[in-house]
Amino acid sequence: MKFFTKEVQIALVAIVALVVLYFGLNFLKGLSIFSNSNTYCLVFDDVTGLSASSPVYANGYKVGVVEGIDYDYNNPRRIVAKVGLDKQMRIPTGSHAEISSDLLGNIKVNLVLSDNPLQFIAVGDTILGSIEQGMMGKVAQMVPAIETMMPKLDSILTSLNQLLADPALRNTLYHVEGMTANLDKTSADLRILSASLSRNVPSMMVRADSVLGNTQRLTANLSAVDVAAMTASVNQTLANVEAMTRKLNSNEGTLGLLMRDPTLYNNMAKTMADADSLMRDLKAHPKRYVHFSVFGKKDK
Repeated sequence: MKFFTKEVQIALVAIVALVVLYFGLNFLKGLSIFSNSNTYCLVFDDVTGLSASSPVYANGYKVGVVEGIDYDYNNPRRIVAKVGLDKQMRIPTGSHAEISSDLLGNIKVNLVLSDNPLQFIAVGDTILGSIEQGMMGKVAQMVPAIETMMPKLDSILTSLNQLLADPALRNTLYHVEGMTANLDKTSADLRILSASLSRNVPSMMVRADSVLGNTQRLTANLSAVDVAAMTASVNQTLANVEAMTRKLNSNEGTLGLLMRDPTLYNNMAKTMADADSLMRDLKAHPKRYVHFSVFGKKDK
């Protein structure tokens, strides 16, 4: 009787298939076929999305996988994930683990290593873990604040719509357009004025320099004037005028007598009256005083 009958051959093929299936599944899960890792325990209070075969990274480099997750029904806040890490991986004391996900929803565990090069966590010890907030976590935290702000935003949008529908706003915008055009024209005028000033200012400065030079020369001439001598001359003139005034007011001299002696005035008045009477008699009777012939005696 042969040992390798058809039944035995079928059984051996089935056993080999089961072994290949087992190791194939572990390989697909990322588990090592031959044990070459150290086991550590990660403690979480929430392992949403985490499963066996999830990768474990340290500083962005894959150092192991999650081998299994144990749920403590007596302490629901304590969920232990067993991870297998490369034997060369040494975890400093004070490190912790974080569950994170990328934009595609892939879950992974990140080991956040501490700066402690002297002390390391022993193989099999427990490492505290948490869920990384990430962008989605921060957005989730902002949701309550956003919900609180929504009524206010709705009120603001309603007020804004009412404001935009107000005809006064359109008129204001129309006037603003006109004001903008006026400002453009004013800017152009200012540019023209600035250009004109740029051309005329040099000549104006030359004129100002000339006026300043004349002023300086006038000041120099005034400084050269002998004020004391001029004052003395003016005082002397005033003294002479005063002396002449005293003489006119006195009886001395002809002018003084003319101004103050009534007899001389009366005589002069009488003389002028006689002269006037003589001139009237001369006009009335010229032949009494003058005898002459304009043409002379005619020759026979």
